[in-house]
Amino acid sequence: MVFHWRPCDMADMELVELMDWRERARRRWEGDSGGT
Repeated sequence: MVFHWRPCDMADMELVELMDWRERARRRWEGDSGGT
């Protein structure tokens, strides 16, 4: 897991903010070069 927050930590976030964090996690997991 790249970011591991509890559901209660994310409860007050807007959907757009959650989507942004998901994208950040995806980039970190895959690496900035886009490869696996």
